[in-house]
Amino acid sequence: MPPPKDVVKIAIQMVGAIPQLIELQQTKPLASVLKDVCDAWSLPNAERYALQYADGRQTYITESNRGEIKNGSILRLTTSPDQEAERLYSGIQSNNSDVKTDSLKKLASLSQDVTFAQEFINRNGLKQIFYIVEEGNDTGEMLAHTLKAFMELMEHDFVSWEILSAAFIKKIVSYVNMNVVDASVQQLSLSILENMVPTSHLLFDLVKKEVTLDRLLTHLQATNAELQLKAMALLIALLLAATDAERRDMMEYLREKNIRQFIHKNIIHSSEPPGDEMAHYLYVLQSISLNLCECRMRTPMDPYSQEQRELLQSLRQTAFESESETPASNFSTERRRSLCAKEFRKLGFMNNSNPAEDLRRAPPGLLALDNMVYFSRHTPNAYSRFVLENSSREDKHECPFARSSIQLTLILCEILHVGEPCSETAQAFYPMFFGQDHFFEELFCICIQLVNKTWKEMRATQEDFDKVLQVVREQITRTLSLKPTSLELFKTRVNALNYSEILKLRQTERLHQEETLAVPVLELRERLKPELLELIRQQRLLHLCEGTLFRKISSRRRQDKLWYCRLSPNHKVLHYGDVEEGVHSPPIESLPEKIPVADMKMLLVGKECPHMKEKSSGKQNKVSLWMDGLNVLLGKEMTSERTQRDLDVLLSMELKLRLLDLENISIPDTPPPVPNPPSNLNFCYDFCHAEQ
Repeated sequence: MPPPKDVVKIAIQMVGAIPQLIELQQTKPLASVLKDVCDAWSLPNAERYALQYADGRQTYITESNRGEIKNGSILRLTTSPDQEAERLYSGIQSNNSDVKTDSLKKLASLSQDVTFAQEFINRNGLKQIFYIVEEGNDTGEMLAHTLKAFMELMEHDFVSWEILSAAFIKKIVSYVNMNVVDASVQQLSLSILENMVPTSHLLFDLVKKEVTLDRLLTHLQATNAELQLKAMALLIALLLAATDAERRDMMEYLREKNIRQFIHKNIIHSSEPPGDEMAHYLYVLQSISLNLCECRMRTPMDPYSQEQRELLQSLRQTAFESESETPASNFSTERRRSLCAKEFRKLGFMNNSNPAEDLRRAPPGLLALDNMVYFSRHTPNAYSRFVLENSSREDKHECPFARSSIQLTLILCEILHVGEPCSETAQAFYPMFFGQDHFFEELFCICIQLVNKTWKEMRATQEDFDKVLQVVREQITRTLSLKPTSLELFKTRVNALNYSEILKLRQTERLHQEETLAVPVLELRERLKPELLELIRQQRLLHLCEGTLFRKISSRRRQDKLWYCRLSPNHKVLHYGDVEEGVHSPPIESLPEKIPVADMKMLLVGKECPHMKEKSSGKQNKVSLWMDGLNVLLGKEMTSERTQRDLDVLLSMELKLRLLDLENISIPDTPPPVPNPPSNLNFCYDFCHAEQ
C-alpha cells in the first residue's frame, strides 16, 4: 500500500554516525522532527541543529520549503543557520588569516541560502563585510571570497543597495581601475557596480564619475572573456540608467574611441563566438545606438529653420548648380524661384514649390533629410548620377529621389526597430553593425541605389511607387535574414537579389501555398498529422533525456549560475542540480535533485508563471523544446511555436514526396464522380439460386 501523500521516505546523514531512514510526516512540526532525529543519535540541544540537503546547493529545510522534499531525498543534520551565522560572524573577525579566509569562503557558499542570509544580516554581518573591504589591503583570495559573499547576500533583497557607503563604493571602484589585481576580484567588482547603477541616479552618477568609459574599453580589449562580459554588463547598465542627453554624450564619446572596432575585433571575431549573455548585450548596444536616430525621426521639418532650409537647398545645389553655367543668384527673384521649383521637382519632391512640406511627416521627419544630405556629400557621384539620370527622362519612368528617400528611411526605421524599447531577452544583433561607423546612413546609401536599380528592372512609373518600395523592403529583409558580416557583403547580396529573383521566390512560395491549399492535399495533411506529431513528441522526449544546461536568472537579470536538467530514460523522473562552468553533459547520477513526473500537475508559462517577470517574447529554442517535452509528459498538447514550425516542415517534406508523381498535374478540388454500374453487372454468384 503506498504511503500517505503527507509522508515522505528520506535518509538523514550525520558525520560519524549511521544514517537514519525515516518516514517524514509533513504535518508534524519541524522542531519535533529534529528532536526525534537528535534523540536517535543521543544529541542534546536539538534547537541548535537543522536539516539541509546533502547534495546540490545544500539548502536548509524550513517550514516554508519542507513541502519540496521528495521521496528518496537525502538530508544531513548540521548546525542550525543561526548557530552557523554566529560562528562565521566571529570567524571573519579572526586575527588568524587562515581562519578568516576559510570563514569567508564558507560564508560565500552559505549566503546563497535565504535562511542563512537572513540570520547573518540580522547579526549586522554586512557591516563587518564593509569593514573588511574598506579597511583591508588584500587583493587576492580573501577579498574575492568577501565580494562573493557580499553579492550573494545582496541577491536576496533584504537590504537596499543605497545603504552602501561612499568609502565602500570607492574601494570597489579602485579594484576595477587597478592594473594589477586578481581577475576574479575585478569581475566581482564590476558585477557589484552593475547592480548598483539601476537602483538610484545618485549611485549612477557616482559610478559614472569614478569608472571612466576609457577604463571599460580597456577591459573590453582583455583576453579574459568573463572580464569582457562583466565590463560590457556595466557599460550597458550605465547606458540604460542614463538620461537621454547623458546617453547621447556617452555614445558620442564611445564612437570617438572606436568602440565598434573594439567589439568587432575582440568580441565578435574572437576565437570563441559570443555567448547568449554577451549576444544580448550586443543587441542592447545596437538598439541604443540606433535609437539615437529617434529624435530626428520624430521631428518634422520646420520651414522657418535657417539650418534646415540650408540643408534642403544643398541637395539642389549639389545636383544642379555644378552643371549650370549661370549661377541662380544672377536671376531675378521670380526667375530664381521658378528655377528652384523646377529643380526640386527633378529631385523628386511632391511639393516642388515648398519641398519642406514633404518632410513634415514624422516619422521619418528630419532623419530622411539627414540621409539625403549624407548620400549627397559622401557619395556625390552616385547622388548626381541618380538625380540626373532620372531627371532627364521624359517617359514617366523617372524614379523620384526625394520621395523614395523619405519612404526608404521609414522602411529602414521599421526593419531596424528604431524608437522601440529594448527587449529584455533578445539576442538578434547584426555583426555588420559593429564593423561600420554611421551604420544607418551607410545602409541608406546602399539601399537608395537599390531603389533606383529595382525601379529600372521593374520599368516602373509613378503609379508603381508603392509596389517598387514593397519589393525593396523584401530585398532588404531577405538579405538581412542571412546575417551578412559586413556592409560590403550586404551590398553584394542585396544587389544579387534582383527583381527577377524576387519574382521567382514569390512564385515558388505561391505555388507551394496553392499546392498545399488544394482540398485533397488538405485532407492528406490531416491524415498525416497524427503520425508526424508523434514523431515530434518522441524527439522532444529524446531532447529531455539528453538534458540541457540552463542559466539561473535572478531579479536583476544576473546569469552567472548554471544548472542542468535531464529526464530519466524511463521517462518517470526529472533529475537536476547545479553544475560548474564548462560542464556540458553531466551523468544523471551526479544530479542530486529529483522531481517524479507523477507529481507534476501543470505547466505554467509566460505571465501565468510566478517566476517570469519579463514578456515571453524572445524565448530560446531550448525553452520551447522543454515546454513541449513537459506537456508530452503531462499528456497535453504541444503548444509552442517551434512545434508548429517543425510540423509544417515535416508536412511539407512528406507532401512533396507523396505528390512527386503528380507534378504538373492539376489536382481537382473534388474527386471525380464514381460512374454508375454497367447494365450487365450480373456476374456475382447467387447462393440462393444455386441451392434451389
